Amino acid sequence: MRDKHCGSVSRDDIGKVIDLAGWVFRRRDHGGLIFADLRDVTGIVQIVFSPEISREAHERAGDIKQEYVLRITGKVEKRPPETENPNIPTGEVEVLVHTFEILNTSKPLPFQLDEEEPNESLRLKYRYLDLRRPGIQKIFIARHKAYKATRDYLTDRGFYEFETPFLTKSTPEGARDFIVPSRLSAGMFYALPQSPQLFKQILMIGGFDRYFQIVRCFRDEDLRADRQPEFTQIDIEMSFVDVDDVLAVSEGLILSLYKELKGTPANSPIPRMTYADAMERYGTDKPDLRFDLPLTDITGTFRGTEFGVFRKTIDDGGIIKGVVLKGKTLSRKDLDTAVETVKAFGAGGLIWIRKENGALQSPIVKFLNDEEKASLSTIFTLSNGDVVFIMADKKNKVNDVMGRFRLYLGERFDLIDKSTDKFLWITDFPLLEYSEEEKRYVARHHPFTSPKGSVRNFNGDHESIIAKAYDLVMNGVEIGGGSIRNYTMDEQMEMFRLLNIKEEDAAEKFGFLLEALEMGAPPHGGIAFGFDRILMMFLGLESIRDVIPFPKTQKGTCLMTGAPSTIGQKQLNELKIKTIVK
Repeated sequence: MRDKHCGSVSRDDIGKVIDLAGWVFRRRDHGGLIFADLRDVTGIVQIVFSPEISREAHERAGDIKQEYVLRITGKVEKRPPETENPNIPTGEVEVLVHTFEILNTSKPLPFQLDEEEPNESLRLKYRYLDLRRPGIQKIFIARHKAYKATRDYLTDRGFYEFETPFLTKSTPEGARDFIVPSRLSAGMFYALPQSPQLFKQILMIGGFDRYFQIVRCFRDEDLRADRQPEFTQIDIEMSFVDVDDVLAVSEGLILSLYKELKGTPANSPIPRMTYADAMERYGTDKPDLRFDLPLTDITGTFRGTEFGVFRKTIDDGGIIKGVVLKGKTLSRKDLDTAVETVKAFGAGGLIWIRKENGALQSPIVKFLNDEEKASLSTIFTLSNGDVVFIMADKKNKVNDVMGRFRLYLGERFDLIDKSTDKFLWITDFPLLEYSEEEKRYVARHHPFTSPKGSVRNFNGDHESIIAKAYDLVMNGVEIGGGSIRNYTMDEQMEMFRLLNIKEEDAAEKFGFLLEALEMGAPPHGGIAFGFDRILMMFLGLESIRDVIPFPKTQKGTCLMTGAPSTIGQKQLNELKIKTIVK
């Protein structure tokens, strides 16, 4: 129906008669001439209805409205002097319409595609209109490019792309599964996969050496900010590898995607930091390195203190950490706001000490001896105008709150260099973590992660076991993570024992994997990257919903289709399911 796309008409076409098709983006009636911008996914080109070219076409052009779908035939001409538009690729030319056909009309739109951003609910309800907006189309063209760049990079390095099942077995030790009832096996259920974890390990046992997949994953969890019940990840697994091998391939992929989408290379190599160092220095396992505002453990300074708050914290096995804000000369209101912010994060309080006129000022200074005050000045190299913020509590609480407070200070006082991006590998995670909800230790990543060294002689200190696990962090956000796997039956059963998973339960849930591990499984490991989040961050967008063609709301609903919805009684009867609504 067309000779070329709207956005590809150029000065090379001047003098040619061509066919175009697209949507009317804008229309302008100048009396003698009627102008319109004809748009398709490649861009827009100006078309002109002139009575001197075609009186019939000019008369009929009065019926054209925004978002009508047209097919036109016309001659490409150079625009008259001083009417060129340097802001678009087709701005040197226009198409003088000889004939045209209205392929379809359009009702008045609920929002205009060329105006300011409509509210998100309206955009998602009429997603097909939102997708026509040129800015939105650029996002999804970039998504396509990222798909291709991923496939090209991994295929060139010997990876094979496979699909894994969507209808699979529900397994424990993860988020809540989406459940699918089986009609053919009444009372039985499939689960939608939270990841292809077990299947990609099976592919390694199957001898394929290197696998990848751009895969949909599903998690039925409460949707915190910027989460989706279904999302896309780049899934990778490799045989005969250890940590360095996986990180090398993964780093190359991410830097390749970054250059493809951003147009400039990122700094490389990506630095590495152990989990222990990250927690000690930044209070989080995903530190934002675009600003340097480290936390400092000052527990040792107060070992012999008589200040009651510090004394009790140390006696109870807690720690004391501080962070210094230099040269800001904060007002009392600023200091009070900082204290209230930390309390909102769950802390009991926050101590501030500032240096003014060569002396330390704070409500607690009178409780500190000269040696403690001198030590603080030395540790934080305090000058006039500097403020030290100090928190004392249990180690985990201090790290959590002060890590978040560090980010607050970075945002509040414009310390973050948002013109740059900072990647960081975090390695050597704890294998296990304590779950307050389940009142037991659970796998920090998943129960197939390999420990550093054997756990056969486990001494009861769950938190001392280090995993061969790693995460990639960008600007304080985790964008991927993985591990080296247990590849022998004995190693995997040791892990299950640590997690208090009984042998009969392990056999029921993971029997097919355990059996496979006994039949010549190779050493293997892998990683998964959050594809949607990578796109969001690389493209400088605010939400992963912006890079997903048909996203759900924060309540897990689709405003366009009305999903989730009820189903008919006939279907329920076929599935042998009775619904109970409380």
